[in-house]
Amino acid sequence: MLPMLPFKLIYHPQYDLDLGPHVFPSKKFKMIHDSLLAEGIAEDSDFAQPEPAPDEDVLRVHTAAYVQKLKTDSLTLSERMKLEIPVSDATVKGFWLAAGGSTLAGRNALRDGFSANLTGGFHHACAGHGEGFCMLHDVAIAIRSLQFAGAIRTAMVVDTDVHQGNGTAAIFADDPSVFTLSIHQENNYPMPKLPSDEDIGLDDGARDPEYLDALEKGLLRALKKMTPNIIFYVGGADPYREDQLGGLALTIEGLQKRDRLVFEQARRLKIPVASTLAGGYARRVEDTVRIHVNTIISAHDVALRPK
Repeated sequence: MLPMLPFKLIYHPQYDLDLGPHVFPSKKFKMIHDSLLAEGIAEDSDFAQPEPAPDEDVLRVHTAAYVQKLKTDSLTLSERMKLEIPVSDATVKGFWLAAGGSTLAGRNALRDGFSANLTGGFHHACAGHGEGFCMLHDVAIAIRSLQFAGAIRTAMVVDTDVHQGNGTAAIFADDPSVFTLSIHQENNYPMPKLPSDEDIGLDDGARDPEYLDALEKGLLRALKKMTPNIIFYVGGADPYREDQLGGLALTIEGLQKRDRLVFEQARRLKIPVASTLAGGYARRVEDTVRIHVNTIISAHDVALRPK
């Protein structure tokens, strides 16, 4: 059992989008929650439950027309195909809760130095449409909500999903208050890619040493350009070598080193971190869960390390 967590985890049972037999294993969210409890990493008191994001926050990022279509289940066939998951009461509620959860994680991180939303990182969602399993851009909604409230002025998104964060790049294009970094497999979805402030496109089959070296160099470049008020860390599990939708070759141990690298650099500069999960489609869902649980362990270890 680990010492008591010095930060809050955000979770809601309705994070499970009830997708049935789908390549996106939304059941992983409950499995992560349950694993954290079963392994003694967290206790019930370490979890906070979010409210759905208020529509005024959602509308700081997404168009009124798109939000109305989601609320009335009136997307066109082509819009549904682009989204790649069904629109239902469960999915709409789940994504509004995810956005509320990432906002709450941001607020808690500003107070405690770290927090994690046990869903989120839906980085393909754009202002006027969803795509790639991403209905709402929870991280963008959280950043805009915190900026509107005056809690932050600047933010950085550090995105380590195997797929480039095109929605993040589009939403924050030409916005100097938000720095976007994406490290991803270059020859993978989406095509074409919209430019982030710092894009690190890796060749197919990149392994732990190459990945970690590229991430460290890219993160240091980014942090020389901006020392943000907060980092939103999108900790994708899909750079894993057994992932069905990825073509990189990281080990579970390498992915935990990745998490630790990001958290250590943030701690060095005293930047709060709000973490979200993002993709993970391993052949064994238990591997995806392990990778996400390890992110929380890494944050715990870094947070309790003597300064």
